[in-house]
Parts: sequence; C-alpha cells; structure tokens
Amino acid sequence: MIRKVKESDAPAICEMYNHYIRETVITFEEVELTSAEMLERIRKVKDKFFWLVYEEDGKILGYAYANTWRERVAYRYSIETSVYVAPKAKGKGIGKMLYKDLLNLLKEGGFKQIIGGITLPNKPSEKFHEYFGFKKVAHFSKVGLKFDQWHDVGFWQLDFSEE
Repeated sequence: MIRKVKESDAPAICEMYNHYIRETVITFEEVELTSAEMLERIRKVKDKFFWLVYEEDGKILGYAYANTWRERVAYRYSIETSVYVAPKAKGKGIGKMLYKDLLNLLKEGGFKQIIGGITLPNKPSEKFHEYFGFKKVAHFSKVGLKFDQWHDVGFWQLDFSEE
C-alpha cells in the first residue's frame, strides 16, 4: 500500500537509506544518518512537497519524495525527486508504483519541471527515469568522490510545462 509518510516511519526509512550510504554510490553521503536526522528531513519535506512510502505487512519497503531543486524563488516550479527501495524488495515494481504516484501528485500540484539526479553509470536508474518520460539533459564528469573513486552525475528532466 502506498501512503503519505508518517513521522513514525523515520527509523525504517533511515535503515533503508543507510544501506545505500554504506554500500553504494547512489547517494554521495558518506556518514550514516540517525533516525532523528531522518525525521528532521521528513519534517522539512512532507508538508511543503510530497513524501510517499510503500508499506506491506507493516514494513516500509520503499519511499519516494520530492524536494527543492534550487533555493531561489524562480525555481519554485522545479522539483528534484528521489526513490529508494529496500534491497530485499527490488524487482517487485515498488519503485515504479511509488514514482508514478509521486509524479501524479507533482503534476496535480502545479510543478512544471521534475529533475532526477543519477550517479553514472547506472543503466537501471537511467531506464527507470526514461520509462516515465524523463530525458537526459546534463552530464557532469568526476564531480563526486566516494569510496576513493570519482563518479559522474547525470540529470534527467521531465517537463510538465506543456501539458
């Protein structure tokens, strides 16, 4: 079931996200978060934008949220999105269900430009975004250093401005 995030979801979300910090370059964070830090992030986003979770049998198996892309007021209709799925729940379509609902909320909310940042190479994430109509608009070489290696980042954009 997909629903809006609750503050009580912070520990489960934190545990999931910390896996990605420890094990992957999907996020460039290097220090694991505490549940309190995750709760603060949720609070900053959930009322202004959208944060959804996928819950099954009382367990959070994925989440997706939208956040400010840039701080200046002129960017107020442009949003950056993120989606994470528990490692044991990958391949079940949870990420697609979450993203579909999140994108619908953003469209209904009047947002015009949706931006997804991807550490490259990452063919599954590239295909995932392109499935929803995102187009690659930028590629930055060697901008993130994690696990003693330089990583590229690409940005994919979905344009709702003409719909």
